[in-house]
Formats: sequence, structure tokens, C-alpha cells
Amino acid sequence: MNRHSAPLWIQLLILVVVAAAPPVHGQDRPVMDEIVAVVDGDILLRSDVNGLVFNAVQQGSVQYSTELWFDALNQLIDQKVLAAHAKRDTNFTVTDEQIDQVLDQRIASMSSQVGGRERLEEVYGKTVIQIRAELRGEFRDQLLADQFQRSHLQRIRTTPTEVKAWFSKIPTDSLPTLPEAVQVSHIVRYPKVTDKAREDARQILEIIRDSIVVGGASFEEMATLFSDDPGSSSKGGLYQGSKISDFVPEFGSVASRIAPGTVSQIFETEFGLHILRVNERRGDVVDLNQILIQFDARKFDPADAIKFLTTLKDSIETHNLSFARIAKENSEDKLSANRGGRVLDPRTYEKNLYIESLGPKWQSAVAPLEPGQISDPTEVELLDGRRAYHIVNLHARTPAHRVNIETDYDMVKELALRDKQALEMRAWLDELRKSVYVRFRVPIPDDIPIATSS
Repeated sequence: MNRHSAPLWIQLLILVVVAAAPPVHGQDRPVMDEIVAVVDGDILLRSDVNGLVFNAVQQGSVQYSTELWFDALNQLIDQKVLAAHAKRDTNFTVTDEQIDQVLDQRIASMSSQVGGRERLEEVYGKTVIQIRAELRGEFRDQLLADQFQRSHLQRIRTTPTEVKAWFSKIPTDSLPTLPEAVQVSHIVRYPKVTDKAREDARQILEIIRDSIVVGGASFEEMATLFSDDPGSSSKGGLYQGSKISDFVPEFGSVASRIAPGTVSQIFETEFGLHILRVNERRGDVVDLNQILIQFDARKFDPADAIKFLTTLKDSIETHNLSFARIAKENSEDKLSANRGGRVLDPRTYEKNLYIESLGPKWQSAVAPLEPGQISDPTEVELLDGRRAYHIVNLHARTPAHRVNIETDYDMVKELALRDKQALEMRAWLDELRKSVYVRFRVPIPDDIPIATSS
């Protein structure tokens, strides 16, 4: 066996829970660990499984049960089996850059949960560098296992005949009713930031910066109290383990050149005015705190945006121009512009958008349109919370209906494929286990459905 303790990511998970929990006095600490399985010479401990179960229960998707515990055990065994096979296959490799990216994300996540990198080092009793070094092997195995599994999943296909056969087995009265849905594209323009809005924001941020630099106020406290950035204000403006290249260019430029520990001058991005302080920089990876003051949207001037969008709409309709091409060239919403203005569900990336899930401003823009028509310029709130104006092109409208294979074939096909993948993957994993040493070290109750190998 090449390991005698729980994987570090499991230990860190447990430490986060312990660090957040109140101390228990007057009780002897129970012995938690024992070996529950051996996979290819590597051991799995009871705490390995407990950590995975705890995570699932904390997410609120399931309740604890003995069956859940053994499902988690099998999941960890499957991952070890996949990693063992991936190591034997020279077609699968993982670069140091890939591991570093996953490590950065995990360290940042764990640090934010316990209260920062220093607190993480204090709780674990090791430096972040030591923690990263110990995690590398675990994450290399995980990435190899993921590659190996994806390579098999990609070979599983489903034919139209299989989709129809799968759908025919579902009782009609069990089929759900889908709400009204639309497919749309849009062209977005932002209202002009007035000099008054820009000056007001600057005055606010100057007072905050002076309080930090001159008055000695805590950057973190000022960010919590005043920053308009919803992604970081509750964490004192903290961004940890972030790639500089992931920020907008103006922000990344300041983050890449400012001396660590100093507070930047005020600078502007498309989101508003910022100041930031770099805590640590490691190549393209940076830990920083920032404060954002957004421009007051009530002081914006939408006249130019509305006039521009009206001109675009008239040109498209008069000259029969391509809405997608005009969107690519003129829309200021970069995400949808790259798709020719096409709007997708941000969770599923589906083209069909359910009307009931759209905001009231979207609903009012789409309601009067027939397929092929373009709306007048209207106000909209984008996913990042920014106020803008847009024209909307309605491609299709599907009334509320019971699921059927004609109108919902893509959705049915995806569900049928997932079902087929789950069945084939289980059979494939059971076959892979036959050529990897897997031994359970705990009694398995007869009433627990669990695949076993010896």
C-alpha cells in the first residue's frame, strides 16, 4: 500500500467542518477511521467515505442512509479503478498546468470557507505550498480518471430508433407538461454614463480610499460595507487563486503591475470604478481584494443607445439584413454577440427559454412578437445585473404542452442518451474492476445493493 491516511482533500473538508463547529468539552474524541477498502494497492478509509457523504448531505440533495454511504464507497472505488486503468494507458496524460488550475480553485475554495489562507495553514498545520504538494497526486489521479471516463462516454451514441423505443416505454400520463417557451436573439447597447454619474462614483471611492490609505481603515471592512461587487463584497472584496487573464483587461492590467500590499489608484472598467490591493501574485495567478463602486444607473442617458438600436432595427427590416451578423458586429453583450445574439439558458445552454423563468422586462418585450419579428428598443437587466437596452428577435414560440417526441426530440434524445450512458458505464466499470485488485474490508449488509469484487 502506498498511502496510510485519508486523501488530503477529504482531510481538508473535515477540517473546514471542525474549524466552523463549536468545541465539544468533556467528551473523549471517538476513533473515526478504519480501512474500508483496498484498490490497486491504495487504501480507502472510512473518513474518505464520510467526507463524500457529508458533502452530499450538506448540499441538501439527499438524506443520510446506509445505502447512501455504500453508494459513496462505490463511487470512490470507481474513481480509483478508473485512475488505475488510465495510468496503464499512455494515451492519457495530465499536464502540470491542468493540475495547478484545479489546485488553485480548490485552495481558494477551502481558504474562503475557513477564513483565508493563513487560517487554512493554521488549521491544517502546514503551509499552502506543502498542502499543494500533497494534493498533487490526488488531483492527478482524479484528472486521469475523468479523462479515461470521458473517452468512453464519448463513444456511446443513441440512434433515432433507440430514442423512440426509450420514449415509448414511458406511460403517457407520466409525461410532464412543459410551460410556454421561446427562442430569441438580441442586440444590446449600454446607456451612456453621464459625467455626473462618473463624478459621484469617484467622490465616493476617493473617500473610501483615503479612509484606508490615510485613516488606516481595513480594506476588507470597507469592501464589506461599500463595495457593489456581489461576488466579493461579502468576503471583504477577496478574489483568491484567480487568473489575471480572467479579469477584464483594465482590471487585469492593474492587478498585474501594482506592488503587493499597496492600494491602487482609482481606475475604471465597464462595471464601474475600482480600487484593489494585491496580496500575492504567482505568475498569472493572483490573490487580491477589490472595491467596486458602480455608476448610478438613474443618472445614465439612454438616448444614444435607443437611437442606435432603432436605426439597427430599421436597417435589418428595410434591407432584409442578417440579425445574427448585425448582432456580432454591434451588440455590446459579448457573450451573446459571439453567438450572433442568440440567448441561451445560462444553466443548461438550451435554446428554449421558458417564459415563466424570464424577468418581467423580457416577458413584456417578447409578448407581442410573432416569430420573425423584432421588438422596439426596451430596457433589460442582464445576467451580471447591469442595466442595458436591447432589441429582441423572436425565432420561435412553443405553447405549453405535454412532452412529445415530435416537438421535444432534442430533450428526449438527451434523456435517452443519459440513461443509456448510465447503464453502459455501470457495466463497463464492473468489467474494469475485474482487472484491478479491489477488496472490501467492511461487512456489507445483504439488503444494500452494491457491486462487489474480490
